[in-house]
Amino acid sequence: MKKWFIVFILSLTVLSFAAAEEIDLGEFPVGEWLDAEFDALWTFSSDNIQLFRTDGTLVYDFKGEVEDFNIKGTMSGIELSFSCTETNRAYKFIKGVTNTNLKLVIDTVSGVHYEKEMKMQ
Repeated sequence: MKKWFIVFILSLTVLSFAAAEEIDLGEFPVGEWLDAEFDALWTFSSDNIQLFRTDGTLVYDFKGEVEDFNIKGTMSGIELSFSCTETNRAYKFIKGVTNTNLKLVIDTVSGVHYEKEMKMQ
């Protein structure tokens, strides 16, 4: 009986490390930024990141889908980064200290690199 309990606890521990991380933006600014090239509106709330079309159509909801979630302060501002297995992409958002723009950097598993300066809406 004790062996089964130990195996059960170990299984739960392993699963907790494999699960997606929660989104907690902390000091990262909330709001909406427009990637005009792709008609995409990145929306940041205190506990979620979503991608919409400008007509309001939801493209992707990252809640429960992020891995390697990290927020750090840099000399040029604050940087949020995470990856998403389902989209096969790593995302980085850099908020500078001198304006309201947000720099978006996306790297795909296949090697495609995308960078865009986005305006706050």
